[in-house]
Amino acid sequence: MKRRTFLGTLGLLSSGSIFALMNIRTMAGSNSTMTAEIEKLELSDQEWRSRLTPDQYHVLRKEGTERPFTSPLDKEYGEGTYVCAGCELPLFTSETKFDSGTGWPSFWAPIEGHAETKTDYKLILPRTEYHCVRCGGHQGHVFDDGPAPTGQRWCNNGVALKFIPASEA
Repeated sequence: MKRRTFLGTLGLLSSGSIFALMNIRTMAGSNSTMTAEIEKLELSDQEWRSRLTPDQYHVLRKEGTERPFTSPLDKEYGEGTYVCAGCELPLFTSETKFDSGTGWPSFWAPIEGHAETKTDYKLILPRTEYHCVRCGGHQGHVFDDGPAPTGQRWCNNGVALKFIPASEA
């Protein structure tokens, strides 16, 4: 267990917040085994700044969040693939996209092994944050209020994605 996770857990226990503990997740086993097959992309901060727009850099490299209802990808429902804006690794297919009403593109599952998760304590209570497995770019958070078959909502910053229509693939 990482020190940060351990200390956060102790803090939750001392405050009596057992409910929050029930929502803590660890990195999915399938993601752990699959990541070895994808070569990591590591660039300097300057290389990322030159490759990305300022908004993309803020979200992907600084774990920022775009304002809701600002991304055209929120209402994109064509057939195709959603790739990481940082490295173009395919992250989601259009078959897993749904309208969550939150103002951000949402999916019920990523492409297996293409996203990795970690616990985020930025809002005090733990949340599951996810990143592109190739470049480490921050994509969004996972919530347990999505549709079947997973019951999950992978809530993504639209600026962190590019949509590739099936006709261009």
